[in-house]
Amino acid sequence: MGVREEVLGLALAAQRASRDMANLSSGVKNSLLLRMATALEAAQDELQRENEKDLQQARENGMAAAMVDRLALTPERIKGMADGLREVAALPDPVGEITGMWLRPNGIRVGRQRIPLGVIGIIYESRPNVTADAAGLCLKSGNAVILRGGSEAIHSNRAIGSILQQTLAAEGLPQAALQVVTTSDRSAVTELLKLEDQIDLIIPRGGEGLIRFVSENSRIPVIKHYKGVCHTYVDAAADLTMAEELCLNAKVQRPGVCNAMETLLIHADVAAEFVPQISAAMRQAGVELRGCEKARAIQGDMIPATEEDWHAEYLDLILAVRVVDSYNQAREHIQTYGSLHTEVIVTNDYQRSQQFLREINSSVVMVNASSRFSDGNQLGLGAEIGISTTKLHSFGPMGLEDLTTRKFVVLGEGQVRN
Repeated sequence: MGVREEVLGLALAAQRASRDMANLSSGVKNSLLLRMATALEAAQDELQRENEKDLQQARENGMAAAMVDRLALTPERIKGMADGLREVAALPDPVGEITGMWLRPNGIRVGRQRIPLGVIGIIYESRPNVTADAAGLCLKSGNAVILRGGSEAIHSNRAIGSILQQTLAAEGLPQAALQVVTTSDRSAVTELLKLEDQIDLIIPRGGEGLIRFVSENSRIPVIKHYKGVCHTYVDAAADLTMAEELCLNAKVQRPGVCNAMETLLIHADVAAEFVPQISAAMRQAGVELRGCEKARAIQGDMIPATEEDWHAEYLDLILAVRVVDSYNQAREHIQTYGSLHTEVIVTNDYQRSQQFLREINSSVVMVNASSRFSDGNQLGLGAEIGISTTKLHSFGPMGLEDLTTRKFVVLGEGQVRN
């Protein structure tokens, strides 16, 4: 069987399974997710053995340390996958919800009911925890899911997918509701993207190159998230101790993820004090600083920043620093170079914070909080399916509701149209 036939077979089976999943009760879906969580924890040793194969290959291939970190399945991350499934099980089920029922003059009642999308294809790189996170959200929202991870995590993804499929079978549910594309042949992605009659939505998760490839080659609607160029703006009215803590957390805690800060903007009124303060803290944490002329005039050992640095998603311990003369200049910088992901203001000026919330239209906008909170789990959605930086049909971290659509329902008593 060729790659094309293999992928089409997976999609057709998923489409059939999606019809069964759409009609499951909340109780059945929740029981399934809880059993999946337990099964993952019970298989910790197996998962780490398979993951080590991927880690060893990554090291031999010279993969950057930050990317190897994204690939690793530690006991804590395995527990995190299981806890994510439990959190999704505890969330309200959006499927079947009827909203906005209204009465028309002729007596018919009109409302909108949430229904699953159908079959969702997830194409992703590196992080194998996506396999469990995506499966949990897609299954709870009544969808079937086809998962195609990167070759760098193929052993980990196969192991996780197998455990979850076994749980589906044990619950008497169709295993085809969760499909893992096990071939590493890159043509599988291209073939997957042609199946608009079987797959309803594609969600790519990974680097900008992957997402642009998917967007340019897909016949299926795509949720896009090209990159996370996240800014923190330290305002003239900022608490500088708070600002240091927030910036360190945003840059250093996990630099290889999309909600890490990549550019720091500092108001000129506090730059003389804060630039040396944050530079010392960042350097102690191993961060390379690339500064504008004004920042380097204060801290001369910064590397000169170029135009490319303002566009950069480093995913590493590198930070671009710019001193701005005003709030307006900070806003203009974000609007010029931002990727509509996450923007933060640090300020004790209430009016300025509200202005920032009104005028910055990225998918997540924060006041006095680390950009690392831009995450579905942290925002209360449960394990997220991804982050959308396009405004249709979803914007920002995507949870259960974002994996449904709404149909109109009409209740009549024999009315006919004149």
